[in-house]
Amino acid sequence: MGDTLEFSDIYQEVKGSWNDGRLRFGRQSVVYKSSKTGKVDSIPAAELSQAQWRRVCLGQGIKLTTSTGHIYKYDGFRDTDFEKISEYFKAHYKVELSEKELCVKGWNWGTTKFSGPLLSFEVSDSPAFEIPLASVSQCATGKNEVTLEFHQNDEAEVSLMEVRFYVPPGDTATTEEGPEPVEVFRDRVLSKADVIQATGDAVCIFKELQCLTPRGRYDIRIYPSFLHLHGKTFDYKIPYTTVLRLFLLPHKDQRQMFFMISLDPPIKQGQTRYHFLILLFSKEEDLSLSLNMTEEEVERRYGGKLSKNMSGSLYEMVGRVMKALVNKKITVPGNFLGHSGTQCITCSYKASSGLLYPLERGFVYIHKPPVHLRFEEVSCVNFARGTTTTRSFDFEIETKQGTQFTFSSIEREEYGKLFDFVTAKKLSIKNRGFKEKKGIKGKDDMLEDSDEDQHDAYLERMKEEGKIREEANDSDDSDGESDESFNPGEEEDDIAEEYDSKASASDSSAEGGDSDREKKKRPAKKAKVVKERKPRKKKPKDSGAPKRPMSAYFLWLNASRESIKAEHPGISITEISKRAGEMWRELGKEQKVEWDGKAEEAKKDYEVAMREYRESGGGSSAPSKKERKKKGGKSDEKNKKGMSGGGRERERERTTGNDSFKSREFISSEESSSESDRGKGKRKRKGSDELEEVASTPPSSDSGSD
Repeated sequence: MGDTLEFSDIYQEVKGSWNDGRLRFGRQSVVYKSSKTGKVDSIPAAELSQAQWRRVCLGQGIKLTTSTGHIYKYDGFRDTDFEKISEYFKAHYKVELSEKELCVKGWNWGTTKFSGPLLSFEVSDSPAFEIPLASVSQCATGKNEVTLEFHQNDEAEVSLMEVRFYVPPGDTATTEEGPEPVEVFRDRVLSKADVIQATGDAVCIFKELQCLTPRGRYDIRIYPSFLHLHGKTFDYKIPYTTVLRLFLLPHKDQRQMFFMISLDPPIKQGQTRYHFLILLFSKEEDLSLSLNMTEEEVERRYGGKLSKNMSGSLYEMVGRVMKALVNKKITVPGNFLGHSGTQCITCSYKASSGLLYPLERGFVYIHKPPVHLRFEEVSCVNFARGTTTTRSFDFEIETKQGTQFTFSSIEREEYGKLFDFVTAKKLSIKNRGFKEKKGIKGKDDMLEDSDEDQHDAYLERMKEEGKIREEANDSDDSDGESDESFNPGEEEDDIAEEYDSKASASDSSAEGGDSDREKKKRPAKKAKVVKERKPRKKKPKDSGAPKRPMSAYFLWLNASRESIKAEHPGISITEISKRAGEMWRELGKEQKVEWDGKAEEAKKDYEVAMREYRESGGGSSAPSKKERKKKGGKSDEKNKKGMSGGGRERERERTTGNDSFKSREFISSEESSSESDRGKGKRKRKGSDELEEVASTPPSSDSGSD
């Protein structure tokens, strides 16, 4: 048998909600670590006094009792784990793992038994239910009733508000001599209940401290078991048992300090929950503190961690007192230094500016809203291009639960420092490949979109259809119109452009004309013939043609669809596509080779079938592009020959008869143009079906009337 036993997916009930985690039985201790909060409970093996194996709601459970009176319960074991755990307990803890049956009769009449911090209600000597007295917030009595109220957990779907016990009155002779049974019951509950009452004097008081979350100035009163925040409007009482971590972080201006307290469960103000308490101190503010205790009491309770009289910076005094009373270490920044030489990075989160602290075991963002992300719960990080400017980038953190945190507007100079830090901590970088390919250039262009490595089934399908369309379909889907009707390089060079400096050279009467007439005459703009574009005709689908082949992905999807449905009953079509895309990305190259081969075979079969289909007379009989070009060329030659005499006149009438072909010269009256204008102001332009006339030269000075 090994030195340790580890179990994953073990649940611990916390005020009505189940938190999963990992449980490890070791030679020295029993350790449970919550996956949600990262909180670690360690039970020394020498303190274990009793262990019970019980049937509970999530399978089998273990109840551990220590010699100090603490009780720990863990659920989620299998039936086959009993023998393995029992042998381990006997060999290493010298404790027998006994089986205990719970009462499921449903009776509401029984006896109560106080066992350390638990109140057990038993029926026929078997426990029906147990109440942790630490969850009791208030205890009140009536005539013969005791009412227990409980602390609420916001994360629990259903919360138990109160429980009432009827306590029958005792004998008359007994009650005259001693207290009533109801009062005895209440006193026993209150002796172990977590009832926060500000009784007695505080250990010390810090006046008017600036608090960022919740916002305001508060007097902080330190009591032995809880922290009391007293403000002008709200009061908060924070038990030390709810404190998870303490952070002491320097501000970027090097003149202020943040002191952050992580809480679980959080403090509440109406519907608002505060998971973090953030205090802001000035480094220059000093304080002389005297504890409201004798030196002997201070030494006995805190063992040298505190002294009766202390002095120093205000943030040091608060941190020292909190560390001693909460018995937690204070987390400070590690070796990270940003581009500006500080231990934090200026950024924005949810449209609010703040500071991001890369720590040795996680990231902390201050302050609105505060965020703490442990490396254990980080799935991957991503460096993305900034949306507004290239001078900044975004840093995205994705957790294993699928939640994404985006810290934006980070200066580009911070990229190298942050990238080296993430690499040193061995965090998965989503777009690492882009930087490695680009080398040094990646520091400027590393801001790639994070979606490039995502599989897009629709995009792949469109690409495959495009390839097949190019290779298989020789016939053009258009109606014969193409961009070949406009070939600027093939036009005659004797016609000058509109803004050409030699525009006057195209005027036949420009030579010998006097300068006055040239000033009056301005070169006419080149006539532009706007050709009406015909709507593109969609080629009807040929139902008899062979079906196009599928890509490797779709062949794999059709083969795997049923297995996906079997693994996820009731899954929707959209979820099937999403899940299939994830599975396809996870497949290795060796597994994809098989489907690529099948896709190639299907493609070859399709080409053979398509060739046979065309040879048999199937498909469209429309001429190809080359054939239409040849036919168009012959018709152009015929039209050129027929342009003399009446042919030209008919061509002009046809051209000017359509309003869509009229230019400025054609809109003017016909009397203003003469035979010489028509002879010199026309040129032929190549086209696929017809000839177009373009009036490009201004009227002659000899034929025009001044």
